[in-house]
Amino acid sequence: MGIIVNKNDELNDELSRRISADLRERAVAEESDPDFAEDAEYVKELKKTGRFSWIWIVLVVLAIISLVSIVMI
Repeated sequence: MGIIVNKNDELNDELSRRISADLRERAVAEESDPDFAEDAEYVKELKKTGRFSWIWIVLVVLAIISLVSIVMI
């Protein structure tokens, strides 16, 4: 016994076209800040990275170098 499946591609194509047109329209309307990451509640009290952040990078690199040198000995 078999089942014959008739798929209506025209209906799916029309729905996909309408969805993509709607998403395109929304993206154009919200072009200034599409992800709203700056408006999130947990981000409001955070500060931007200071001008001495390079010190942390140097410290991490030095720590990695020291760990590698300890393991090599």
